[in-house]
Amino acid sequence: MKILLLLALVFALNGTSGCSGIFFFPQRSHLQTPDQLGLAYEDIFFTSADNLTIHGWWLNARTPVKGTIYFLHGNAENISTHIHNVAWLPAHGYQVFLLDYRGFGLSQGKPDLPGALDDIRHGLQFLLAHDATQGKPLYLLGQSLGASMAIYFAATDLQAQQHLSAVISDAAFARYSEMARHVTGQSWLTWPLQYPVSWSMIRGYDAVDYVADISPLPLLLIHSEDDRIVPYANNGKLLRAALPPKTFLKTRGLHTATFNDEENRHYLLDYLAQIAK
Repeated sequence: MKILLLLALVFALNGTSGCSGIFFFPQRSHLQTPDQLGLAYEDIFFTSADNLTIHGWWLNARTPVKGTIYFLHGNAENISTHIHNVAWLPAHGYQVFLLDYRGFGLSQGKPDLPGALDDIRHGLQFLLAHDATQGKPLYLLGQSLGASMAIYFAATDLQAQQHLSAVISDAAFARYSEMARHVTGQSWLTWPLQYPVSWSMIRGYDAVDYVADISPLPLLLIHSEDDRIVPYANNGKLLRAALPPKTFLKTRGLHTATFNDEENRHYLLDYLAQIAK
């Protein structure tokens, strides 16, 4: 978030409008690959609507396969640093597809919100065409920025509404403008920029405005009351706006560290099993 503060300052001084780029901090190089964690995997490449090559990892599950998890990571680095959040799932029968948005890892292009959402859409189309996903539940799991995008995507994409079995949102924020204001308010250097930056945020993608449209698809909202990156109050706004069937899991610990806790892992596995019945 220190990078975000500095970029917010540069952004405000430049007077850019409608910016979503300050939410993305990609890293190109991979720090590890799934096989180093003992996971069987495949590199997946597909082409975006604007002719960019987008990359992801497919993690094979131990048989019998119970379903597929489509994982959308947070705003920084790439899938190689977020893989630990889902690396435990294949041992429990869930195959996982981790996507790197444009500009992250091996995915071409420069990151922005509309482009990332298009990449997510094409990633879903890849999954729907994959033989291994046929006849099995398909779950969308997002964390932080990935959770906010997951909510918008699941609420607005027809294929998502038709084919997803549930949406799991971990530490989503309700509005981009409020999140920008929160982050810039953390430092004396950027404190005066809170409102100029928030007023300049891209409009029309805020999760809180769309979360009700996920229904009747099951929604699990997860948030840590200790979260200092995305304040816990964001979850309250989303939970109030969401319609049934909705479930809430309050956790403890650092931002997006949810599945470091064995109890939280068991909760998710039980939730997925209930959805599949």
